[in-house]
Amino acid sequence: MKLGRPRRRTPPETIIALIDVVFFLLIFFMLVGRMDASAPFDVLPPTAQSGADMPGGGVTVSVSADGALALEGGVMARVGVLKRLAERLDGAPDTLVRLNADRGAPLRHVLPLAAEIEALGAHEVVLVLTPGLP
Repeated sequence: MKLGRPRRRTPPETIIALIDVVFFLLIFFMLVGRMDASAPFDVLPPTAQSGADMPGGGVTVSVSADGALALEGGVMARVGVLKRLAERLDGAPDTLVRLNADRGAPLRHVLPLAAEIEALGAHEVVLVLTPGLP
């Protein structure tokens, strides 16, 4: 009876070298990259007044989800809203302007409008919010 030598197995490929490379890359990118963009100055975000009554008087500008505008309940074009507001603010610059925007309204409709109202000379522009559920 002839016994043969067992075939020599090829050693399995080790992944230890690959793990070392990945570890070094991880350390490299942690040292080189910034984790957080720091602000060049302190920013104090505004605080919402929940539960407080809305001040009386003033004018309400509404913005729908598709960007349509209404002034005091009447739908009109942006130019018309700004023209009427300018007329109203000329007589009483301390008039409160409420900006009532739909929750689906894109900011590209709301923020420029708030800036334009402020540029007209509005003393105070208030963004109407609905408090979230706890």
